[in-house]
Amino acid sequence: MLPANRLDAIVARFDLAEAELSAGPNRDTFVRLSREYAELKPVVEAVKSYQRALADLAGVKALMDDATTDADMVKVAAEEKSALEERIGVLENELRIALLPKDAADERDVIVEVRAGTGGDEASLFAGDLLRMYERYASLQGWKVELLSASEGTVGGFKEVVASIRGRGVYAKLKFESGVHRVQRVPDTETSGRIHTSAATVAVLPEAGEVDIKIDDADLRIDVFRASGAGGQHVNKTESAVRITHLPSGIVVGVQDERSQHRNKAKAMDMLRAKLYDAERTRLDSERAAERKGMVGSGDRSQRIRTYNFPQGRVTDHRINLTLHKLPQVMEGTALGEVIDALVAHHQAALLAEDAA
Repeated sequence: MLPANRLDAIVARFDLAEAELSAGPNRDTFVRLSREYAELKPVVEAVKSYQRALADLAGVKALMDDATTDADMVKVAAEEKSALEERIGVLENELRIALLPKDAADERDVIVEVRAGTGGDEASLFAGDLLRMYERYASLQGWKVELLSASEGTVGGFKEVVASIRGRGVYAKLKFESGVHRVQRVPDTETSGRIHTSAATVAVLPEAGEVDIKIDDADLRIDVFRASGAGGQHVNKTESAVRITHLPSGIVVGVQDERSQHRNKAKAMDMLRAKLYDAERTRLDSERAAERKGMVGSGDRSQRIRTYNFPQGRVTDHRINLTLHKLPQVMEGTALGEVIDALVAHHQAALLAEDAA
């Protein structure tokens, strides 16, 4: 049974956050409290369901222990007691999961970067396939995808493509996608039918707001230039593309997707904040590396995480030894959720085991 004082403290903290929000705090405090409120709300609902079930069980036990209760009522109460005990077990497990330490970025929007790796043109084509897979999965989740920048491959696909994905709980789902994705298939240009192995690297970065990352204008070098590639005649007339260099870290971001220089600059700043936020999270994660040993989702971009084998029609996630013979459905985004849900469940099981230890 979960400690009652811990559950009461969670409800009390939720009530306090709700009261402070109602008082109309300043902007920074409002943002912080809103996040805390949103994170606590489902937990508090689970706590109250669990507490109600415990109260019902106590009432049923009292009825059974009452000497004045007739035999038929005791029989009915015994059946109800059994059902309640089973329900409490389910609720307790759900609550333990809800009480696991949360990744502060889980509810954030993300920036997804897909880069072709080894394999030449075939790697670029695969990078394009991965982007379309995420776009279709995002559509099924009701999320919004927006292309930020792209460098197209010579025969299609992308050498590099960056997109933002916005919606509820995006990072919580997509954070396990960071790493090296390997594809095994026969390229269209292969006349002998030989299977080629190519790879693409995916990085999923939680977006950071101005509240999270403070950037000094003096630390930035901003260059504007004419956009290149598709987009119409304006590409030769307007210096709308923007490249921002963060001098202390050396991070460079660039956006030329919009006709407006102002909008491109705003998108580039979002990308820069995300990269700086990710760098800080990576640093902290490295310090906690021993605690995280063996856990899914380390975010190591050099780790081969998944293989897409087209001749066999299978997808294998190497971190959890999961194989699905549903490659077309995964690439269409409809079965990608099965892989992601398995990764989330594995991660939660590891955290529960760690908590129990």
